Amino acid sequence: MEEKFKAMTVNERLYVSGLIDAFDKAAELQDVATVVHILREVELTDTSIKPILEEMNLEGDCVNLS
Repeated sequence: MEEKFKAMTVNERLYVSGLIDAFDKAAELQDVATVVHILREVELTDTSIKPILEEMNLEGDCVNLS
């Protein structure tokens, strides 16, 4: 992992990467696979992604997280 987003918040990572609009749209559509894909693109681990999905009430949806 490059760690180019180290020490940034999730929102900062999404904004800097240009993925914030795609993330917001995927979240609105409750497209869990796309949300996870985008979060991985900004170098979040599955361990970090899981609580985000829970916060978004998407944790019950079918996603393969480690």
